[in-house]
This record gives sequence, C-alpha cells and structure tokens, in this order.
Amino acid sequence: MDAWTGHDVPTLPGDAVTPRLFDTARRAVAPTSPGKTATMYVCGITPYDATHLGHAATMITFDLVNRAWRDSGRAVTYVQNVTDIDDPLLERAQRDGEDWVVLAMRETALFREDMEALRIIPPEHYVGAVESIPAIAEHVRELVSAGAAYTLDDGTGDVYFSIAAAPRFGYESNLDRAEMTKLSAERGGDPDRAGKRDPLDPLLWRGARDGEPAWDGGDLGPGRPGWHIECATIALGLLGSTIDVQGGGNDLLYPHHECSAAHAETLTGAAPFAAHYVHAGMIGLDGEKMSKSKGNLVFVSRLRGDGVDPMAVRLGLLSGHYRADREWTDDVLKTGQERLARWRAAAASPTGPSGAGLVAAVREAIADDLDTPAALAVIDAWCEAALTATGDDESSPALMSRTADALLGIRL
Repeated sequence: MDAWTGHDVPTLPGDAVTPRLFDTARRAVAPTSPGKTATMYVCGITPYDATHLGHAATMITFDLVNRAWRDSGRAVTYVQNVTDIDDPLLERAQRDGEDWVVLAMRETALFREDMEALRIIPPEHYVGAVESIPAIAEHVRELVSAGAAYTLDDGTGDVYFSIAAAPRFGYESNLDRAEMTKLSAERGGDPDRAGKRDPLDPLLWRGARDGEPAWDGGDLGPGRPGWHIECATIALGLLGSTIDVQGGGNDLLYPHHECSAAHAETLTGAAPFAAHYVHAGMIGLDGEKMSKSKGNLVFVSRLRGDGVDPMAVRLGLLSGHYRADREWTDDVLKTGQERLARWRAAAASPTGPSGAGLVAAVREAIADDLDTPAALAVIDAWCEAALTATGDDESSPALMSRTADALLGIRL
C-alpha cells in the first residue's frame, strides 16, 4: 500500500537534542535512546469514515517525534498500518449498502490527502491488514503450536490468545483487572464470551461466517485476523523484535497496545516490545470526546473544503500538550489562524533578533516530552520582536521559518 507524498524537511544549525518522552509503562518521562536508526510504529486508521481532528492530533504527535529524531541526525524507520478489514468497516459498508473494499479504498485515499495537507512526514512502510494476512495467520499458528493460543470448542473456528502465556500482561497499561475488563467490553473485546479460558483473552483469528470475507488460514481454517495480532505482525516483520516507540491515541492503551505487545513478546521472547509506549490525548467538541458514535466529528477534509489553511489547523492542535485530552473550539481555530498570519508576517520581515537562541529553545521545548505550547511561545516572542523592528540579524527570519518547518511542520 502506498503512503502519501512527502516533502523536504529543512536542516538546522547547531546541536540537536534527542527527545524525552512519557512512557506509559514506566509512568514517567524518560530519554529515548535509539541507535543510528530509530524505529517507530504508529497505529493507523480503520477506514470507514473521514479523518477527524482526533486522528490528526495523534498523527501530528508522532510526526514531531519523527522530526526531532531526524533533527538529531538519525534515520527513522516509521511504520503505520491501515486496519482495512475489521467489524466497524464491515458494519458501515452494510449500513450504507456499499462494497467494503470500495469504502476502505476511498477513505484511505482521503486520509492520505489529509496527511499530506497537514505535512505529516509519510511512513517508510504503510501497510494494510489485508496484505498482511498470510504472515498474521502464520503467527497465529505459531502461538497455537506453542500452547499460547487455543481454538474454541463451539464450532466457530475462533482462536484466542491465552494471557496466561504472557506473565507480564498488564505492565504496559498499568490497569487493574476490573478496569481491563471494562475497557475490553467497550473497545472491541468480548470478556463475556462463553468458552474462553480467561475473560481477557483476545481474539487472534475469527473463523469464517456467512456473508463475511474470509481468507485461507491453513490449519486454522478460513477466517480473518483479530485486531491486535495485526499490528504485532506488521511491526515484527518490518522493525524487528523490539522497537523504540509504539504510538497511538490513549484509547489504544488497553486492550490494543497491551495485547499487541503481549503477542509480540510471546512470539519472540524479547521484552519489552517497545522502549516507549506513547499515547496522545483525545480531542473533544462541546465537552465530549469526538467519536463516530456521538456524531460530533470535525473532519480535516471539511475544514480544507471550507478554505481553512491546514497549517492553521496544525497550529491549533499544537497549542495544547499532546498527552492532554483537550477541546477543539472556534477560538482554538481562530487563534491558530491569527498565529499563522503573525508568523508569516514576521518571516517576511527584513531583520529580526538572533535566530541561534530561537533554534535552541524550540529544540529544547520539543525534546521535553513534546512541549509544543512552550515551543509556540518561543516563536511568538521572536515574531513579536521582529514585527516591532527589534534586532538587526538579516538571516534570522529565514532561520525562524526553517525552524518552524523542521521541528513543528509549519510551512510559512
């Protein structure tokens, strides 16, 4: 599957700073410590609707990580999946009387357009679940052979992972069993299903059902993969047994990231699966999380269609800290638009204050667990000085523009 078109990322003078990020498993900010090539896996969309601002905020978060690593001189191998077969996709296609393949292709194409408009650096590998099914089925068979998975005795052909095979299960999310059970029921799990060895055991392979697409699973029989094993398989195949960052929204904390880590660690014996589990906050509207079920989504494509500059959208989302659940309002957008206009005016100034301190301060803010409010404040102060004719450095406006682009993804 092809990703979107990328863009040149400017290089900056001076010494870069390797980012420190909050790791959910350790519940603390800790330095990232990648080698010459950093590895990152970010969970992508299930393409049954357009890109909303929650998706955009998450992708911008990990774009900042990507940019900070690149600024420090590292190569980055970034992988993102597309869950192009899953229950929500099939349900939406049936509701609308549409072929699920066509629906997935259309919404994935729109997502690519939105990401390109927001200037998200594209992943090196953009991978669909469907194209990964042979490898997923092989991993499920391995887990069954190792005694870490089992087939239900109800004739469905459904295969489940046994969390008893993962003695560290729960370390990533730090949740107690009651909370895990609750979230499993809310987020695609089936803790009340009869026949499971443990209510928290997650689905690995769904046996074929009438009216549903199915693929050859070899000894598993026909069917389709569960959600969590999809990401584990794609990440293991392209990034190896351990990675630097596994990322996504905080709604993926449990069960998705917990279970995908358990699958990967059981398959390879290497732990932890990720050095950092990083989670972005949710974006709300009118006091509620944006969600398809509530019908309160703000779509990136709709904003673009209304003539809103994607850079103003990006600035609006950067104005809050990535880990915070926060609101999208008309005022947030207006502030983003005003900030963009002010930054562009300052970038066009003939002179400004020295840019060396600006670069260092923005780098340090981003390195400090992606403190974008602090980074914006640094550039705001520089722009205010430039617009009031403070400073006589003729090269600094161009350097400010390059800094905003390289570290924040804002094209001026």
